[in-house]
Amino acid sequence: MGKWDWSSSSKVPLAPLPKKSDMGAGGSSQQQKAGLRALEPLTLFIPALERVPPILENLGDWDAAAALPPLPPREDAARVARFVTHVCDWGALATLSTDQAVRGWAFADVLSLSDGPPGAGSGVPYFYLSPLQQSVGNLQENPHATLTMSLAQTNFCRKQGFDPQSPLCAHIMLSGTVTKVNESEMDFARQSLFVRHPEMKTWPSSHNWFFAKLNITNIWVLDYFGGPKIVTPEEYYNVTFQRRGTGQ
Repeated sequence: MGKWDWSSSSKVPLAPLPKKSDMGAGGSSQQQKAGLRALEPLTLFIPALERVPPILENLGDWDAAAALPPLPPREDAARVARFVTHVCDWGALATLSTDQAVRGWAFADVLSLSDGPPGAGSGVPYFYLSPLQQSVGNLQENPHATLTMSLAQTNFCRKQGFDPQSPLCAHIMLSGTVTKVNESEMDFARQSLFVRHPEMKTWPSSHNWFFAKLNITNIWVLDYFGGPKIVTPEEYYNVTFQRRGTGQ
């Protein structure tokens, strides 16, 4: 298996985070936010935002006070995929384990992510990683991975009464390779992650954090009965964001 080249370059608000004082002695709490033809560019409408609202500057998250677009039509699978990627701020990344006890087995871990500031998603999932993480050790030996994100982490499925495993609770699977971000997109990756996850700025530098991204090669969208819909990366990235009321 190839080594990781380190030198390469609908409203869906989330419930507020619990206060640390409300957390148990163990420091944990229940998370409320736990070949097709090429299409013409699609448009995903986002409410006009002159700047990131103060509440997003503080929490870096979609919040009840921030307006969100409705779930796109389910027949537009590419648009649904981009929507899920953009409103989710964490996902489960599956890699192949290098741990001797389970070597070669699937290994999944929850990672914080962002594809851009609210209302300005790129579709590229960015991560803030440390060599101390087990998943990073796995990726160094084999960079192939699959990322799953679900609207179960938002209020959408709860308000609709959808179980997280129900196809109606839209979720997507993105496969590809994880690589370090190069200098040309370093600033965007930093802004994208830190505005959604401000705590990251305080994480210890001794852990040698770095920015990485998933280079998407395959996409599956499960948002209705009948099995997943396949979306090509071209279709996925052809979805464009347009802010309502700006004429953009």
